[in-house]
Amino acid sequence: MKCGRQLTPLELVPVFSYLFLKGRCKGCGEPISPRYMLVELLTGTVYLWVFLRYGLSIETLALIYLLSVLLILFFIDLDHMLIPDSLIVTGLLGGSLLYIYFLLSQVWHVLEGSAYLFYDPVLWYTPLLGMLSSSAVLLVVALVGFLIYGNEGAMGMGDVKLFLPIGLFLGWKLCLLALFIAVICGGIRGIFLIFLHRANRKSEIPFGPFIVLGAFLSSLYGNELLGWYLALLK
Repeated sequence: MKCGRQLTPLELVPVFSYLFLKGRCKGCGEPISPRYMLVELLTGTVYLWVFLRYGLSIETLALIYLLSVLLILFFIDLDHMLIPDSLIVTGLLGGSLLYIYFLLSQVWHVLEGSAYLFYDPVLWYTPLLGMLSSSAVLLVVALVGFLIYGNEGAMGMGDVKLFLPIGLFLGWKLCLLALFIAVICGGIRGIFLIFLHRANRKSEIPFGPFIVLGAFLSSLYGNELLGWYLALLK
């Protein structure tokens, strides 16, 4: 970032390039933040986690695509409290291709007898409901917050839009579960910060990272979590 040197392909190999360069720019010797390597390690861990969960399947490819976008959004929102529309569109494009693929495969019986782990393609409206359900809930929360607290207490519209691609990938049940997990985790962090006098009820706290966490847990273990929760109600 100091000298503006363009990195070569060998300097872009995840994790290993950082280690070989000993955490410094080859051009000017400026220290490189270890966060780059840590994010690369995190990304690889997420990919491996998904693969161990779903194996070599379309679900794995779909989740790797979605989580790649969400990981980028996680750190951008954490640093700048901003969720770029370009990444929302990127997620929607991938989700649209996945949705079309499963609709066509159902029609052509390419995957006859198989079951999609996230939503049943026979119910063509499931991912569409996923797009609208959680986004609609957050939109109402954002409008109420704006009416009560004004701009200072209103939820960002980026959080509302973030659930559009998540819902398209996961369907409405897992999408609402992701929202529930995000609210619980975000609420716990908010209460903790208030208790430490580091925030108040009008403080701006990025919600995007908690949405990403909720989507990650829901996409991997959502059906089990829903089954466990419903069993408690019996």
